[in-house]
Amino acid sequence: MSGPLTGLRVVELGDSLAIAQAGNLFADFGAEVVLIEPPTGAALRSAAGFAFIARGKKSVVLDCNEADDAAICLGLMSEADVVLTSIRPATLHRWGLDFASLSEVNPRLVFGQVTAWGLQGPLAAAKGSEGMVMAKIGANYSHQRIVDRDGPTFTTVPFASWSAGQTLLQGVFAALRERESSGLGQMVDSSLAHSLGAQDPWTQAIGVIAERFPDAFTPTAQTGTDGAPNTSFLFKLLVAITKDGYWVQFAEVQPRLFRAFMHAAGLDWMYEDSRWAEFMKLATETVTLPDSADAVQRFEFWNLLLDIVRSRTLAEWQVAFDEDPNVFAEVFRRGTTLLHHPQMEVEKQLVTIQDRELGPVLQPGALIRFGSTPAELGADAPRLGEHQGEVVTRTKGAAVRDKQAQELSEPGLPLAGVTILELGTFYAAPFGATILTDLGARVIKIETLDGDPMRTQQAFPEAGAMKVLQGKQSVALDLATAECREVLAAMAPSIDLVLCAFRMGVADRLGVGAADLLKLNPRIMYLESPGFGIQAPYGNRPAFAPVIGAGSGIAMRNVGQLIPEGVPDDFDVIRTLGAKLTAGGGNAAAQADGVAALGVGTALAFAAYLQTQGIPGQALLTTMLQSCAHALAETMVEYPNRPDPATAGTDLFGLSALYRLYPAGGNSWVFLSAPKASEWLPLIKALGAESELSSDARFATAGSRQKHDGELAEALQEILSRQTASQWEAQLLALDVGCVEVNTMPPNRVYMTELAEAHHWLQSADSPVIGEYPRLRAFAGFSRSTTINPAGCTIGQHTAEVLNEFGFSDAFIADLVSRGIARV
Repeated sequence: MSGPLTGLRVVELGDSLAIAQAGNLFADFGAEVVLIEPPTGAALRSAAGFAFIARGKKSVVLDCNEADDAAICLGLMSEADVVLTSIRPATLHRWGLDFASLSEVNPRLVFGQVTAWGLQGPLAAAKGSEGMVMAKIGANYSHQRIVDRDGPTFTTVPFASWSAGQTLLQGVFAALRERESSGLGQMVDSSLAHSLGAQDPWTQAIGVIAERFPDAFTPTAQTGTDGAPNTSFLFKLLVAITKDGYWVQFAEVQPRLFRAFMHAAGLDWMYEDSRWAEFMKLATETVTLPDSADAVQRFEFWNLLLDIVRSRTLAEWQVAFDEDPNVFAEVFRRGTTLLHHPQMEVEKQLVTIQDRELGPVLQPGALIRFGSTPAELGADAPRLGEHQGEVVTRTKGAAVRDKQAQELSEPGLPLAGVTILELGTFYAAPFGATILTDLGARVIKIETLDGDPMRTQQAFPEAGAMKVLQGKQSVALDLATAECREVLAAMAPSIDLVLCAFRMGVADRLGVGAADLLKLNPRIMYLESPGFGIQAPYGNRPAFAPVIGAGSGIAMRNVGQLIPEGVPDDFDVIRTLGAKLTAGGGNAAAQADGVAALGVGTALAFAAYLQTQGIPGQALLTTMLQSCAHALAETMVEYPNRPDPATAGTDLFGLSALYRLYPAGGNSWVFLSAPKASEWLPLIKALGAESELSSDARFATAGSRQKHDGELAEALQEILSRQTASQWEAQLLALDVGCVEVNTMPPNRVYMTELAEAHHWLQSADSPVIGEYPRLRAFAGFSRSTTINPAGCTIGQHTAEVLNEFGFSDAFIADLVSRGIARV
């Protein structure tokens, strides 16, 4: 194996999906990744996706509870560049493998740690899991619309784990870059609970604004009590079914896109019709439909759209999509059909690896495609303990590394000196750059004179973009003009990274594509981050979060078991099933935009590190579709006789009796997380149910508990109804059993509560629009480097400042402004 990370040594210790995915990226690009497994093997070995997640890694079996094995692990870590771990801090300290101990023998070590709740706060020492975090942060109640019952619903896609793994990678690459100047490593930490907050584009900001200006607007549900739409998004983000039974997701959120769709549907006459003209203006140009829009008319229009879609087959609609790339709907894909998506094939984002036991395994390729120094894939996942002799023998000669650094130097921002030029709009790509501003990167955002459309996506001015613009410098230019392209040419020699999220061909037509800017500065790492890709057939399609949530399989992974085959006759049934699919694809708490943005942040941080290693400038590619494929890694593989993945069933309580939601006393709910065989006896003891459950033959072994899962769920439900959720949380966590009360508040409110303050997830920032406000702090924490918490910017706020910096006079700038091709 070779790649841009060849020679880097990584040790992976722990059993979380977050660090497994972080290790996967290192292995894909040539680093030696040693996976330390317990004698029974990593729990992730039971997942079909282990063949993907563990490809190219080396396996060593160690029981770090044994002093000799802990010493071997210490030897491995003493020669490593990076450690990735999800073991809880107290356990690492007991084993002598905590950062303080390791830094004494390996001062250049970058120690990456993922926890559930963070290193500070009341839950810092508590057990945690994906399901527990989603419950405590309020994400389960955010998906209530999926099922026809009261109470929270389980989310199968591991959004929190993906978030934490990516924010950890961003921090680790930033620390590796900083190490090149300081000579010292440091600890980097991220948590599932805090990192999940990166997924939300705007509701955190809206929550702050609603509290600050309570009379400014009234919150409105998507539909009224009569079911009539209150928002035009139900039309613009239409979920419908075709004549031949394909559920499809449209995304015509901008006025020009919606008008194109109306034309393709044969409905553009409505804009001139005396009865419909006023309504169509509202539906096209506004977000919230005013009370003046008749409810009967709203239903009539909705039914008309559903009927038009249902009147054509998918192939017939495809003809319309091919005629106008502004009109598009993506199919809601099930299972692993993403691995056969034509765009994934064209972009070469798939790979088949011959596994020694499973045979040929079709799986996603690397998260990032490098033009000149690509990932080298081919090695399969290791057998348990396969590399024991090779790796353990090496540790016998391990020595303490000398400290070759100025230990008294002032700590600084780990990405200080990195300059990113941003060419893109909305959230899925731009927020990836935003994350890095907290670590010290400078981001110069080129906006149109009207500004990023994200600024007007919500009713309150700038609310939609407050978060995604944090820390950026806004330069408003018309790139279609030669003068403004001249400005970019002057900037190019000072740019390190470019982030471009335009659709296929747009950057090249404007003269700011990868080839154009690499000619001006061969060092540039030029990252393209579109929704689908940069080639036909999908490269010119509009790609918003719901479209990618549908096309990637995220929606069906969450709710597919609730969607029957066939074409419903009744519009109300279509609406009901469509609402389930919409919720399954995500909401502000977690969705494809957030998944993609986190992948973009990782790609940028990785590229910034590679520049210190002499890797040449080149074109890179990440896509929303590929990021979602990686987020679905546990199941996104195909091979002969692959087992079916666990699902949450039609009730959406959870994956098993020991990993699911339960109603508790006092109209409250808990999430119970004790799926491992070793957790059974501590669980029944903590529940005070030893006499009830320990003697029951149905539950005597892990196998019998799995066989009688439904009966076990009934027994646990009866026990858990005896106390309130808060009582169970206190009782079980005190005995180190995974259980939390399900939060009924939405995540955007949870992140503004005492829970967030106690865990140090919040800092204040000073917005040019609303003044001082609380925002989530940097998602990666550092033991030595610092982070910042900048706010957003207004359109063109930095145009004059930046152009002056690059040698353009005030007179030149004034001329651009007077001619309407720049804004200050």
